[in-house]
Amino acid sequence: MQINIITIFPGFFREPLALSIPGRAQEKGLVGVRVVDLRDYTHDRHRTVDDYPFGGGPGMVMKPEPFFEAIDDLKPAGPILLMSARGRRFTHDDAVRLAVEREITLLCGHYKDVDQRVADHLATEEISLGDFVLSGGEIAALAVADAVIRLLPGALGTHEAASSDSFYDEALLSPPSYTRPASYRGLDVPPVLLSGHAAKIAAWRRAEAERLTRERRPDLWERHVRQMEDPATD
Repeated sequence: MQINIITIFPGFFREPLALSIPGRAQEKGLVGVRVVDLRDYTHDRHRTVDDYPFGGGPGMVMKPEPFFEAIDDLKPAGPILLMSARGRRFTHDDAVRLAVEREITLLCGHYKDVDQRVADHLATEEISLGDFVLSGGEIAALAVADAVIRLLPGALGTHEAASSDSFYDEALLSPPSYTRPASYRGLDVPPVLLSGHAAKIAAWRRAEAERLTRERRPDLWERHVRQMEDPATD
């Protein structure tokens, strides 16, 4: 897989993507990451990527030309995602969908906004991490890249490591996890996890996943109930 990231802050990505699962996935040849400096596609001595908005108003808007020229140069083969607070919320299902692509390209905005022509005529979709605003698209792009990379076959030690995550199969949060010591400052691990009884452990984990989802994410719980009633429900 190839992941292209277009940004005015290429240094933002070097260290995080060289660490842990993304770094090991690159070492194994499972993914290639190409970070492109948007300013390389400007044509003035100040390397200008933004300008004042038509119609007035606060803030600066990122110009369309550098984005279009960067894509012209890259000629990417797969989806082009613009990180945007106006975008559809990114989910695990999106990560799964993107993980089977041969190539994806992530566009990072900054300043007040990105010229709408980039969203309308260059990006294939707009993606948001949630109902909040970041200083730029870099953090969102890093999150998307990490979520996709860890799903690539061979990126994790075992498939089970990913399949037990929150959101993986059913719309449930993952159950709590514990490790040694079994007792710490009077805080004990649930006895069932020390029992060695696989069926009881599985039942406890299932019950905890359902409890946490009901309490913390009623939206996911409703989706889970619908899936149980009708497995064809998305």
